[in-house]
Amino acid sequence: MTPPSPTPVLPLDVEAVRTRVDAALARFMAGQHELLSAISPDLVAAADALRDFLLDGGKRLRPAFCYWGWRGAGGPADSDGITGAAAALELLQASALVHDDLMDRSDTRRGLPSVHRRFEALHRDQGWRGDREQFGAAAAVLLGDLLLIWCDELFVRCGLAPAAVLAAKPVFDLMRTEVMAGQYLDVLEPVAGDSTDDRALARAQTVLHYKSAKYTIERPLQVGARLAGASEALVAAYGAFGLPLGEAFQLRDDLLGVFGDPAVTGKPAGDDLREGKRTLLVALALRGLGPADAARLDQRLGAPGLTPADVAELAALVARSGAPEQVEQRIDRLMAESLAALDSAPLADEAARETLRVLAEAATVRRY
Repeated sequence: MTPPSPTPVLPLDVEAVRTRVDAALARFMAGQHELLSAISPDLVAAADALRDFLLDGGKRLRPAFCYWGWRGAGGPADSDGITGAAAALELLQASALVHDDLMDRSDTRRGLPSVHRRFEALHRDQGWRGDREQFGAAAAVLLGDLLLIWCDELFVRCGLAPAAVLAAKPVFDLMRTEVMAGQYLDVLEPVAGDSTDDRALARAQTVLHYKSAKYTIERPLQVGARLAGASEALVAAYGAFGLPLGEAFQLRDDLLGVFGDPAVTGKPAGDDLREGKRTLLVALALRGLGPADAARLDQRLGAPGLTPADVAELAALVARSGAPEQVEQRIDRLMAESLAALDSAPLADEAARETLRVLAEAATVRRY
């Protein structure tokens, strides 16, 4: 499989937005750290973990699309309020990742221990009683829930006019419902779905839309648009641009989850295979393989105790199926559809149109 070209260099104004979002998150988390520490000294470890998890790395993709959705709707560039609202999406993302890592039993995130593993280690190091894995899982559930609460708090108190926040809140709430629904369907598929039937591709597509595609790009754009008082035409245009782009983003992520370099992804090689994720890539692979190889992939995907050699064998099956090439072709089609919609969108700021184009390329053209 031919690797994509290098990730485009982001313009300085995108980096400036990221810096502003990071600063807003740091301020918010400092206040929350103080609050938790005042409740009990025993919460300092939890406050430290949440601060570190949120502030150590992350592409800030969702805040970026929220901000540029605002700008494209005519929102002023120097608004602190939109920075706070956009930063709230990163809290939602952090909540989802904490829970996702627990459900997938992931050991790392961004090259560091995942939250449940961090608290397992704390339990071990402190010599506490009981089951350390259960403690780590409980801590991750509660801290992920706390981040979900905080995302709502930061969004409502972002500093924009209450009427603007109220106008955007239904999209913000819908986004949260959609991502949780998509996550449930993702958990349901390995246990209830037949990966070999004709409906497997449709189910994988539904998970892709609601767990990632809408939540990553379409809804953040529309939240920013609503905050700026955008027309219905622009909100719809953001949907036409954002949904195919979000799907392309997730398809690229699926390829990275099987073939990605851990130095680039921050996750072990073939982590999606180890975790048993039934992605569109896997559904296409199962359809493209012969009966014996398809059965081998289906049975071994996510099986306990997979060795690196086992994971490499499953990755080779996926590669041999022709599915990676099909996914690359689908990414190209989706990108063309998305960029055509962007070209015709009634944006109020042409600089926003160009920046959204650069963000689209950065989100989907990533190295293996």
